[in-house]
Amino acid sequence: MSKLTFLGAIEGVTGSMYLLETEQSKVLLDCGLFQGRREEEAANLRPLPFDVSTIDAVVLSHAHLDHSGRLPLLVKEGYGGPIHMTQPTKELIAILLKDAASLQERDAEWENRRRRRSGKPEIEPLYTMDEVDLALSLCKGKRYHRTFAVTPDVDVTFADAGHILGSAIVQLDIREGGQTKKLVFSGDLGNSQAALLRDPEIVGEADVLLLESTYGDRDHKSMEETLAEFEQVLEEASRNGGNILIPSFAVGRTQEIIFRLGELYQKGKLPHQAIYLDSPMAIAVTKVYDAHQEVYSEEDLDAIEDAATEACAPDNPLCSENLRTFLPTLRFTEATEDSMALNKISSGAIIIAGSGMCNGGRIRHHLKHNLWRQQSHVIFVGFQAMGTPGRAIIDGATSVRMAGEEIAVKAAIHTLGGFSAHASQTQLLDWLSHFEKSRPQLFLVHGEAGAKQALKEAAQQRGWDSTIPELGQTIHF
Repeated sequence: MSKLTFLGAIEGVTGSMYLLETEQSKVLLDCGLFQGRREEEAANLRPLPFDVSTIDAVVLSHAHLDHSGRLPLLVKEGYGGPIHMTQPTKELIAILLKDAASLQERDAEWENRRRRRSGKPEIEPLYTMDEVDLALSLCKGKRYHRTFAVTPDVDVTFADAGHILGSAIVQLDIREGGQTKKLVFSGDLGNSQAALLRDPEIVGEADVLLLESTYGDRDHKSMEETLAEFEQVLEEASRNGGNILIPSFAVGRTQEIIFRLGELYQKGKLPHQAIYLDSPMAIAVTKVYDAHQEVYSEEDLDAIEDAATEACAPDNPLCSENLRTFLPTLRFTEATEDSMALNKISSGAIIIAGSGMCNGGRIRHHLKHNLWRQQSHVIFVGFQAMGTPGRAIIDGATSVRMAGEEIAVKAAIHTLGGFSAHASQTQLLDWLSHFEKSRPQLFLVHGEAGAKQALKEAAQQRGWDSTIPELGQTIHF
C-alpha cells in the first residue's frame, strides 16, 4: 500500500511539498519555500523533514519559489537524483533560483557586517549560488502529455495547468500488487480569464486528488470589467499628465500586463507612448515566454502573429512574433543607469517594475520619485500581503518609507482584482466536476484556512466529501 505525507502548503499557501512512498520508491512532489511573515519563513531554516538519502526522484509542478525554492536546500543536504519538470519550468527556475540565491547571499553579507561590528557570530545564507547550480544540473525538462518513468514503479505525465508558463498538473501512475493507482496533484490551476496561456487541461480520473484552494472562497471580478477599469485608469492618467507605476510580479503577471497593454495599443486605445519594463528578472522571464509560444492560447497567439505580420517586413531579421512586437512602445531597461534615468521622467510614462508587493526591487525607487505627486497613478495588479508596503498603500496609508525616506502618498491608487493567475472557486469546482465518475479521495491543499473551508463546503453541496489535511499527516491508499 502506498502512502502520502503532507509536508507543506497545508497551513497556508507556501512551502509546497508532498512525499509519496510506495513499496519500491520515494518520490517528492514539489520542494517549495515558506514565504510571508518572518515566523513563517523561519521554517526554511529547519532540516528537511525526511532522510534525503532515501529520495529516489523529485517532481516539480511549476517554477514559483513556493513550489521550487527549497531545491537548493535539498542538494545541500546531499540529494543527487533527478528533478523532473516541464522544459519551460526548467528555464524559469534557473532565473528564479539564481535571483533567490543572490538575495540570500547579499542579505547574509549585510547581516554579517553588522554582526562583525558587534562581535556576534556570523550567519550563512540559506543557500548559495553554487548550490543552485548543482540543483539546476539535476533538472530534467519534459514535454506535456509524454508519460515517463521516474522510478521502477511510478510513471508521471504532465498536463497543462495554465497558471504560469510551464505549470503542470502532475499525474502519477503507481504500479503495485498487479494494479495501477493514480495520484493527481493539481499544482496551481490557472484563471481561465487570463491572457496568453491556455485554460487548465481537463483530467478526469484519479484514486487520490490533491486540489489547490488559493481562491477557494471567492470568484474573481470578470476580465471584461477589469480591462474596462484598466483602460479608464490609463485614460485618466493621460489627462492628468502623470506617470503610471505598475508593481508587478516577474513571472506571469508582468507578461499578462504587457499583453493587455498590447491589445490596447493594437486598437489605438493606448495614449501612453513610453512604456518601460524595469526589472532584469521580468525581462529574462519575458524572453522565456517569447521562446515558448507553443503553449499560448490560439486566440492570443493569433493576435500576436497578426500584429507581427502587419508591422514587420519579411526580410527584417530583427523583427519577430513576440510581446515586444505586439507592444512596440515597450522598452527594456536592464542596466541600473537606465533604470535611474527613468526617475527624471515626470509624466507620460508607464513603468512596470518589481517587486509586486513593493517590498524590494526597483519599484521602490520609482515610488520614491512619483508617489508624492498628485498627478501620478499606481496600479496594483496582484495580491498585497499584510505587512508589505503595497498593502499599506492600498489600505490608505498617508505615507510609506521608501529608499530611506518617508514618502507622502498623494498619487491616485488603483487596485485591479481580475488579473489573478489562480482559478476562482467556481473554476476550481468546474475542474473538479470532471472527476465525477472516478470520485477520488479529495484533499484540499495550498490555501488559507478560510479558503479551504469555503471550498470544502461548496464541494460538499455538489456531493463531494473532502479532507483538509494537517501538516505532517500521512494517508494510505
